[in-house]
Amino acid sequence: MQTVKDTLPNNFSRIEPDQKFCFDCHPGVPCFTECCRELDLALTPYDVLRLKRQLKLQSGIFLEKYVIIEWDEQQLFPICYLTMVDDGRASCVFVDKSGCKVYDNRPGSCRAYPVGRGAIRKADGTVDESFVLVTEDHCKGFAEGKEQDVNIYFADQELETYNHFNDKLLELYQHDKIRAGFKPTRAQLDQYILALYNLDTFSQQMANDSISMKRPLTPMELQGLAGDDEKLLLLAISWLKQEFFEE
Repeated sequence: MQTVKDTLPNNFSRIEPDQKFCFDCHPGVPCFTECCRELDLALTPYDVLRLKRQLKLQSGIFLEKYVIIEWDEQQLFPICYLTMVDDGRASCVFVDKSGCKVYDNRPGSCRAYPVGRGAIRKADGTVDESFVLVTEDHCKGFAEGKEQDVNIYFADQELETYNHFNDKLLELYQHDKIRAGFKPTRAQLDQYILALYNLDTFSQQMANDSISMKRPLTPMELQGLAGDDEKLLLLAISWLKQEFFEE
């Protein structure tokens, strides 16, 4: 009988939130920035929100400049990947010799490495978490001797807000109708990219009434969305549930 552990890659191991492990990453580690190369970095909507805001770019321009959207029929939703530099090593576009140029707003998966987090939304709306520790040959951070656990590490990496917004997406990804076999149309997939990854255009369309909610927003509510990307992202998730599932 195959167990859950058997299904994990050899370099993945289950870890409890309070289980101790040794790891640290800093410019003095011999492998510094190696994990920023030869990778496929999928971006969450909140990742894009933070990055486009730091770079002071409209979301549509950020998508054009830094994102490759993969439309894979085997995947329920398209995946947005960060563009890599064509330097023979597929390096992150935001890394140089000194390290990460967008460190304060780096993606959640960069913050969490070498820990992976899984989340399942239960019927009562709460979220069950599970964690894996990823050990790769190139990473020398495990030899640094700094003892910590997942809870401490995630707090240090300021992941609480990232996890909060990623977990809100479970209302869409793990909706009962999705579990029952619902598949979005191409038009709905376009709505998905618009609402979650192109927030500025979504906001403009909300303002000119091209996008509407079943319960219209009051002028005060619309005013409250101005300049608040986080509130807008939560509204976008609600709008997609309305459009996909008629909620």
